[in-house]
Amino acid sequence: MTAANPVAPRRLTPVPDRTGLLLLIFVATSALLLLSHNRDLLDTLGGLGVLLRNPIVEAIVVSLFLANVLFAYLWRAAPWAKALVGLGSLLLILPWAGQEDTSLLDLSIQIMIFAALALGLNIVVGLAGLLDLGYVAFFAVGAYAWGIFASPRFAEIGRYFVENPGASAAATAVLGALTLLAGLGGYLALQRRRADDLSGSGAWGLTLLLVAGWVAWFLAGRGLFTLGERPWSLAALWIGLVPTALGLLYLAYSRGRGRDVRGALLGLSRVLLALAGVVGTVLVARSILLLTAEGITGLTTGIDPGFFWLFLALSIFAAAVVGVLIGLPVLRLKGDYLAIITLGLGEVIRVLANNLDLYSAGSQGITPIGSASVGWFDTLAARLGFAEDQYGLLFLYVLSLLMVALILLVNVRLDRSRIGRAWIAIRDDEVAAQAMGVPLVQTKLIAFATGASFAGVMGMIFAAKQTFVSPESFNLFQSIGVLAMVILGGMGSFPGVILGATVVTLLNLRILPGLGEATAGLSWIPQQANPGQLQRLIFGAILVAMMLLRPEGLLPSRRRTLELHHEDPQEDDSAKGTGPSLTGGGGDVYSPGLETREEDEPTGGTK
Repeated sequence: MTAANPVAPRRLTPVPDRTGLLLLIFVATSALLLLSHNRDLLDTLGGLGVLLRNPIVEAIVVSLFLANVLFAYLWRAAPWAKALVGLGSLLLILPWAGQEDTSLLDLSIQIMIFAALALGLNIVVGLAGLLDLGYVAFFAVGAYAWGIFASPRFAEIGRYFVENPGASAAATAVLGALTLLAGLGGYLALQRRRADDLSGSGAWGLTLLLVAGWVAWFLAGRGLFTLGERPWSLAALWIGLVPTALGLLYLAYSRGRGRDVRGALLGLSRVLLALAGVVGTVLVARSILLLTAEGITGLTTGIDPGFFWLFLALSIFAAAVVGVLIGLPVLRLKGDYLAIITLGLGEVIRVLANNLDLYSAGSQGITPIGSASVGWFDTLAARLGFAEDQYGLLFLYVLSLLMVALILLVNVRLDRSRIGRAWIAIRDDEVAAQAMGVPLVQTKLIAFATGASFAGVMGMIFAAKQTFVSPESFNLFQSIGVLAMVILGGMGSFPGVILGATVVTLLNLRILPGLGEATAGLSWIPQQANPGQLQRLIFGAILVAMMLLRPEGLLPSRRRTLELHHEDPQEDDSAKGTGPSLTGGGGDVYSPGLETREEDEPTGGTK
């Protein structure tokens, strides 16, 4: 490393202990937050109460209070003081203030949801270096996984299958199980094969056999099953068959030009088998719906709230599976190409939610969506003085806090594991990582599935909090917003990502709307220039300024800082060892090996 001072090492100034200051700020901001959200007390304070009710002042008070947790993390203070400030802020003061103003609890849940999303995307983008612009698709999977079953929509689905069975449940189950086993077994078998293991005629024969099998399967299914009163449309067969035929013609042309197309044929065969597995899973699920349709029609308010905990695990699994399915065909791409195709796949999920009216209610959305009912927690909330209509929001607040803590713990453990080091190696140099034995596809799929699972579970909590989900909640701007949180906070830095999510959420939900509301009545500000109408412009300007002034983020990791500022003089570590400084009259620079002990000893020392 470049020596900043070749004569003497840089002496670090000791960091002062700020325990007292931390506690003082915590007490002051906590009192201010409780005062600003106590309406009865504000009515007695006259002008001060009016000032504290101002939206801008209220947003500043909330921001200053949340800064306590940041100070507890950054400052040097006694461990008991850090724990007191962190736990006291999140477990005592915020719920206490939220008892008077439930919008504060709602804001806190939103911050934690986006913090968890940013932590998940940070694995994909910050650690593995995969630019995913369709990340919100996994969020939608978790939201709809709970929203469909915990709402009246579930009874409507059962009623539809009672009126339009299309086929017997037993026949659907048999066909689905056979298709699933054939697709999954064939895919796993081909995963162990390499293109070099197949001859040219063998690769062509396998692919053509699978295409013929797909056509035969479709025609057989069309003869046995219907969609209501209608047979399966032949257009669905042609939509898949024509692109496949064009691809095969192109591969035949390439083979005629002397190119080796065995790898492409093997990849196409894997795709066909993976599609068979997906179709088989859908048919098995359909058979289950047919078998239970009569009972489902009676669930006019959705399934029992006790299944909430089971669906927490199912939402993680479903989002991880979707992450793997999206990742499989695209992970050989990188950079801008990966960003474009993940953007498209994310939009596919949103369009499917918009068009599958039977399951998602289309653009109208699903409502009302239930939440968990925890008797002992409701009793505890009642004893703490919360109103009955606040039980659910307080429960989701505590659940979100626990989920963020668990996700953060998993992130830290993964970052320090062999998988985390493999992600960082792939991000820095894919070719070098592969040369060192890192399996690229498997490692990238783990990153996709892990990040997707975090988004899935938080999507379920989001659906339970909003009691309403629609495709508009999962558009491209949500993915861009989460990516902005990761970049603004600091890619690869877990505390930085949480800080970025907090800052962006406060800007979008409190500070900028409060600024617009406070200036709406000022006659000297034209309506067209009101900050309330220019929130996107102001937010964009803040991001541009941030990238120009601090590109590594608000709270970057040391690794990221060194990457962006490697030209700057670094600390001279030579004084910590027995060797001389690296530059300037401190001695020669020897080759790697043992240090020389005498002037006439050969370079590298003696063994």
